[in-house]
Amino acid sequence: MRVFSLACLALVTSLIGSPAIAESPLLVERVGAGALPPVAERLPQTPMVTDLAAMGREAGRPGGDISLLMARSKDTRMLTVYGYARLVGFTPELSLQPDIALKVDNEGGQSFTFHLRPGHRWSDGQPFTTEDFRYYWEDMALNEFLSPFGPPEALLVNGEPPRVEVIDRHTIRYQWPAPNPLFLPSLAGARPLYIYAPAHYLKQFHAGYVDEDKLKAMVEEAGVRNWAGLHTRYGHQYKFDNPDLPTLQPWLCVTPAPSERFIFERNPYFHRVDTKGQQLPYLDRVVVNIASSGLIPAKTGAGESDLQGRYLRLDNYPFLMEGGERNNFVVRLWQMGIGSQMAIYPNLNANDDTWRGLMRDVRFRRALSLGVDRDEINQVIYFGLVHPSANTVLPQSPLFRQEYADAWVQFDLSGANALLDEIGLSQRNDENLRLLPDGRPMEIVVHSAGESTEQTDLLELIHDNWLKMGIKIHTKPSQREVFRERLYSGEALMSIWTGLDNGLPTADTPPTELAPTNQTQPQWPVWGQYFETAGLTGSTPDMPEVAELATLLQQWRSASDSQLRHEVWQRMLAIHADQVFSIGTVNAVPQPIVVNARLRNVPEEGIYAWAPGAYFGMYRPDTFWLEP
Repeated sequence: MRVFSLACLALVTSLIGSPAIAESPLLVERVGAGALPPVAERLPQTPMVTDLAAMGREAGRPGGDISLLMARSKDTRMLTVYGYARLVGFTPELSLQPDIALKVDNEGGQSFTFHLRPGHRWSDGQPFTTEDFRYYWEDMALNEFLSPFGPPEALLVNGEPPRVEVIDRHTIRYQWPAPNPLFLPSLAGARPLYIYAPAHYLKQFHAGYVDEDKLKAMVEEAGVRNWAGLHTRYGHQYKFDNPDLPTLQPWLCVTPAPSERFIFERNPYFHRVDTKGQQLPYLDRVVVNIASSGLIPAKTGAGESDLQGRYLRLDNYPFLMEGGERNNFVVRLWQMGIGSQMAIYPNLNANDDTWRGLMRDVRFRRALSLGVDRDEINQVIYFGLVHPSANTVLPQSPLFRQEYADAWVQFDLSGANALLDEIGLSQRNDENLRLLPDGRPMEIVVHSAGESTEQTDLLELIHDNWLKMGIKIHTKPSQREVFRERLYSGEALMSIWTGLDNGLPTADTPPTELAPTNQTQPQWPVWGQYFETAGLTGSTPDMPEVAELATLLQQWRSASDSQLRHEVWQRMLAIHADQVFSIGTVNAVPQPIVVNARLRNVPEEGIYAWAPGAYFGMYRPDTFWLEP
């Protein structure tokens, strides 16, 4: 992995000291007053050069503010996603390249040596060095209070942590006895694996560095249980909700929570420049206004957002187009990159013994899938523009097979009823609802996070056809935190959520979504928790097919080449197609993207996906700029 050629390095050297480099309007006064060094002194010795011409974009000019709309104060984390500064990151071509790191030496997938950029600084001006990596590893990941379950899964190979060697101030190495293919993709994630933390800031909250009485007083003042809670509250890099926490992202939050309006200002020490030597990001501020998710499309149409994709749906497109003419914005259609726009998840870990046994019967899951009229969903909700499909990878993925997309998706009520009869669910009550073995009518509450009427619309269509099968469903929306708690506890029998986050994987993409890996997976939260906590909580899968998926994931992790990983992926996808652990609906849904007509460098076409693209992230919002 290399970032620069010698020519690029020479270009940087010649440009950084040039008096022609424009300073951001936001920072001119601070620099003039001596509160901030000039840009040449704020950049690393070797900044990351962004070749805009190669990206098909134009060099911009610094300055300007844009506004975004989000639905919750917790959505401050989306600026971590959109900002997308990572040690290594995905390009739009889905290859990995160094970013925060100057370069990475990868030796057989077992040894990774990170070379940092000398002179790189945190947003508060303090040096970013391997001390920040050492602090994370020794004082956080290996601390039983801060990491009670041990280091993250992506840092373990066969349950063993890496050997971490600090070579010098700007060089650190991670080594495992076997390959760790999870490592680099995890660093590049929308929610990245952090292997560094601002040590100079966080030590003030750590029992290893602070007097006990002083720390106790801070704990009491903060109203948390212990020093670990204090450290976590003020040190959560992904949440991006502590204005005092130094960052490496292009913008930093300057508004304390809670608030209805969060301001993110440019990071004066950001490590990227354009080919003219101008420091990125171009935009001075990103303003995040909080509004009800249901009102965001209307507010966007009224011109209250300069860059919006989140909370917009395809059926918003007509009135957004009308609003664009009045309010000087354009509407682009990107493609959603998820495996299924919406999927139904039977909870295989449900508390109810009778329902749990039924959910685990593959005939029941197949019957439910055959009872979904995807063509009707396509026409009624998506204007006939999408593709009926199981929840699997998209055709653009090299792993795609048509038989996976077609598995159990044909609308066939007679076939569905035959499968239910075969199970023994032939008895019905006066309302024509099938009866469970214990005599209860088959009524299922489908839980949702309540963030989109799209889920409700889709469930209404499914409701009518499942009722013809003798199954009645009820929709129960709730806040996301409550929704997830009902899943974790086993209270929820069934839920609706998006399909595979990453519908565009390659053989070298970790297939973690296809096996139990964390408790947020709605089809098997208890099994996911077991693997997430290394067996300390949850339980091991007791379904052979799910246990095989867990074994296959380990085989993928230990595979020595891409061909072997490709074979593992195919087996895992085949199991999912056959077993219908999630009931997919449609995919390839166009995603409206609203862009202020003055905002430049936003791609005309793109993939809108959490993984691997971090929504706008891999298209580099730090290069977006406002034309006067």
